[in-house]
Amino acid sequence: MKTIAQYKDQSSEEMKLACPASAPITLPTVIGDAASNQLFKMFRDPRVLEPEERRDLITDLRKAVDLAPQIAEVRVLLGMALCVDIQAQEALEVLREAVNISPDSFIARLKFGELLMRLRICNQAAEQTHCAAQLASNAAQSELARRQAATIRTMLREGIERGGYRGVFSGLFGFRRKSGYKLNASVLLGSK
Repeated sequence: MKTIAQYKDQSSEEMKLACPASAPITLPTVIGDAASNQLFKMFRDPRVLEPEERRDLITDLRKAVDLAPQIAEVRVLLGMALCVDIQAQEALEVLREAVNISPDSFIARLKFGELLMRLRICNQAAEQTHCAAQLASNAAQSELARRQAATIRTMLREGIERGGYRGVFSGLFGFRRKSGYKLNASVLLGSK
């Protein structure tokens, strides 16, 4: 297995042979060396980037999006960098645009679903993750989508969803509401 440094040292002809046909070969030319290094750093551990490095990376990725607006993967990288910089609303818009540009992009669907999941918008997250699972082209992609879908199902089952908190007594009496039994004051007080 090759390390990231070995991939960076490969010639462009070797990269064309190593990359699948669906991978955009223009990414290295659109994204500069400094931004590429920061991206590798971010992928290793997002907490390593200093605030000014995150700002520089976001600026470089915005320029890359301006240079190649048709490449959804560049927008996905920008969305991921915005997430690391805790700019969730803007990241949501960028990832939504990436999905609109390339509805058949596995990574755009997966990352959009992941952000929706982290924002606790579980039903939309489940839809995007399901689409990503259908677009998976290898076992690793299928596994990523499967794990994300399992996490979303757990969140839905446990009621961890945006707007899902109803108060202190919802945990105690929530099972009765789900079963269709109406809870009222007479039941609570034990009177007939």
